[in-house]
Amino acid sequence: MVNGKQKGSAGERELAQKLREHGFTARRTQQFCGAAGDSDVTCTELDQFHIECKRVEKLNVDNAIDQALRDCHDKTPTVMHRRNHKPWLVTMYLEDWIALVKNAQRHEP
Repeated sequence: MVNGKQKGSAGERELAQKLREHGFTARRTQQFCGAAGDSDVTCTELDQFHIECKRVEKLNVDNAIDQALRDCHDKTPTVMHRRNHKPWLVTMYLEDWIALVKNAQRHEP
């Protein structure tokens, strides 16, 4: 059986790999001397987001987004999470998602 810390670390590596598969330069923060309050996964192209990674079967979404909000500083708090045998999901505040979509629409050709 894998303990929670090992599963969390594996989830962070998995998420970073998934983002790299999509062309992002993502990496786990902790392996590069991350400190409490750092994003779990960092990515140059997504530097406006504070990415909190959760790889659990029963996620308390409120606690996860609260942690991301506490640690995000001036970035957009974002929780990327998945359960076993399920795809990755992204949780963020609706207002942040609306701003993201509006910004993307402004940059469409």
